[in-house]
Amino acid sequence: MTDVKSRIDDLVKANDVVLFMKGTKDMPQCGFSSRVAGVLNYIGLSYADVNVLADEEIRQGIKDYSDWPTIPQLYVKGEFVGGCDIITEMTLSGELDGMFEENGVAFDKAAADKIREANG
Repeated sequence: MTDVKSRIDDLVKANDVVLFMKGTKDMPQCGFSSRVAGVLNYIGLSYADVNVLADEEIRQGIKDYSDWPTIPQLYVKGEFVGGCDIITEMTLSGELDGMFEENGVAFDKAAADKIREANG
């Protein structure tokens, strides 16, 4: 495994939830990253954020690692979940709640319900 793949693998396995994004969870630097971070922040999820703009190797490496061409990318318990559109759909359908619950990842269910109510 290459050095960058090892670094990514370590990040994905060391954290229950990891978001590879442009910018940080406190200061996203693209609309798609902002949308996903906004959902995760709103539902009170504890997660690691990795700013791909700060490391060109990670920026390309994460695309190769997941075989997914876009950023952001969300990982839960070491598994790739998806990018912005997938996370948005999973949030609105309640599927993301189920994934967090199945994996023992704490979040604010009432806040997740509010997102669905506001978008229903």
